[in-house]
Amino acid sequence: MSVSSDAMTPIERRASVGLAGIYGLRMLGLFIILPIFAIYAQELPGGESHLLIGIALGAYGLTQAILQIPMGWASDRYGRKPVIYLSLVLFAIGSFVAASADDIYWIIAGRVIQGAGALNAAVMALTADLTREEHRTKAMAMIGMTIGITFSLSLILSPILYQHIGVPGIFALTGGLAILAMAVVAFVIPNPAITRFHSDTEANTGKIREVLRNKDLLRLDFGIFSLHAILMSVFMQVPFLLRQDGLAAIHHWQVYLPVMLVAFVLMVPPIIVAEKKAKLKPVFMGAVALAALAQFSLLMLHDSVWGIAIALLVFFTAYNVLEATLPSLISKIAPLSAKGTAMGVYSSVQFLGAFFGAMMGGALMEHVGGDAVFIFAIVLLLLWLVVASGMKPPAAVRTKLYHLPEMDNAAASVLQQELQGLNGVREVMVVAAEGMACLKVDMGGFDEAAVERLLKGE
Repeated sequence: MSVSSDAMTPIERRASVGLAGIYGLRMLGLFIILPIFAIYAQELPGGESHLLIGIALGAYGLTQAILQIPMGWASDRYGRKPVIYLSLVLFAIGSFVAASADDIYWIIAGRVIQGAGALNAAVMALTADLTREEHRTKAMAMIGMTIGITFSLSLILSPILYQHIGVPGIFALTGGLAILAMAVVAFVIPNPAITRFHSDTEANTGKIREVLRNKDLLRLDFGIFSLHAILMSVFMQVPFLLRQDGLAAIHHWQVYLPVMLVAFVLMVPPIIVAEKKAKLKPVFMGAVALAALAQFSLLMLHDSVWGIAIALLVFFTAYNVLEATLPSLISKIAPLSAKGTAMGVYSSVQFLGAFFGAMMGGALMEHVGGDAVFIFAIVLLLLWLVVASGMKPPAAVRTKLYHLPEMDNAAASVLQQELQGLNGVREVMVVAAEGMACLKVDMGGFDEAAVERLLKGE
């Protein structure tokens, strides 16, 4: 067989950019209300309850967590695009319900419907359908970068849009973006020639028990649950503190813009050290400790806008590092045959954490006081440090994917044994039905030329 070129084809680039855009538009619709929703909701009937505000803010996470993996399975059975269309329709309906809501209860209903549009797994599966194995990591990286950029933009744009169109207008805008995303699916995203299950990106029912028994993977799941719980709890309290310190909600972007720009720059060196110097666990643990310091700073310095800004800068630097390192740790630790399942569980737990954090933030503000939100975050982060300390340092490995010619299971078994014997290869999975060889290899000492010769039959 011929080894594919290093460059993506035009169709692969179009599919990757388009799907990253769809994912980004969807996440923008979830993130963009974070900085201003609590302040807006307080004026609604029912908004006198911070608990209800928290439930409204995080409600999407509950349905998203429940439906994330099942929607991926549905895309295997009914097709990727039909499930993505359904998800976008649900998200649009939820957005318009929230936009027309005149009390907190209808906003909760809208957010629940928004979360039911759980397209993430179907988008990942379609990305795998439309990209060759050797370029799939690039495509997934585009989606990951889009999520990070979208999150930062949402924090900056939210207060500005709030000034001009209000929260109902923002909800209506996100519904319109969902409709725009449907047009992208129809006219930009190619139809896959073949739709099939992909072990590296999709959850397998037969592997869920294995994933849930892996202590290191459970530690990482607890981590992403905690991180997003803390993120949502922060946005239950910080907007009120900024307003209390004299900064009107429409000007909160003046804090978020410099914070997010500087935090993005500061996250780069730790990530380079983590990946290039094989210091992933120390960097990861340091980021958790830094996030705890940031929450302590919010607790102590929230009487001034400058104090809040500095604490947020520390927090979002740590948050960005953790958002980048946690998936990398999952990829290094999860067995190749269970990687897609591990990522599916991880993503579901992430959204569950968002619901829990918003609800807890609201409950604490209502029944204990605003400072309790930061104490909750500090306790959760310290517990995370304890849980994560028992994690084995991950091996300095990376995952490589290769496309294979058509072969039977016997030939695939022979090829797997041959690949396993090559220098620098830690783990091999050859799946004849998927036409794929997946290798977990050492960062240094891996002879890729030997793999390519073997795949050519030399």
